Amino acid sequence: MYKIISVGVLIGWLCLLPLSAMSEEKISEADTYDQETVLKEAEVFFGEGAEGLAKILEKAFKERGQPNGYIKGEEAGGAVVVGVRYGNGTLVLKSGLTRKVHWKGPSVGFEIGGSAAKVFILVYNLLEVNDLFHRYPGVEGSLYFVGGLGVSYAERNDIVLAPIRLGVGWRYGANVGYLHFTRKKSWVPF
Repeated sequence: MYKIISVGVLIGWLCLLPLSAMSEEKISEADTYDQETVLKEAEVFFGEGAEGLAKILEKAFKERGQPNGYIKGEEAGGAVVVGVRYGNGTLVLKSGLTRKVHWKGPSVGFEIGGSAAKVFILVYNLLEVNDLFHRYPGVEGSLYFVGGLGVSYAERNDIVLAPIRLGVGWRYGANVGYLHFTRKKSWVPF
């Protein structure tokens, strides 16, 4: 009888494991980052000499409030009327949960050039990690620049992404496109 109970308890625990793993993917709406914490993380990521970072973050917090996550990563891209962008990074949530993410996207518009950048993306209204993995349309011409840093917004349903970029290269003009976030790296930009 003791063996039967032990096997039952073991099976019960094994059945609960997938549920606990799935609950890690849920994000509490109350778990948000304050501006000071995000500024410290961004300064460590970009380097403390990133001129204008505090002003960029102040603008994003004023317009969108407190994010419930951020992505630290890097990206590269280029354009001659039609452009592409590829990136990868790590999603960091207030709960301590982290996930590797990739993004890519085409664009079309009046632009030319190439760039490589460090990217710090503020993530707003993300309630489940899986909700991140979609396409986010955006207009890259409506940027706010301070000291070499730029921020724009991309939105899908209630989820808002605010990429802050600091990089090298030259990419001039305006475009319309989207960022497609994925779990795995792919060179196909669509």
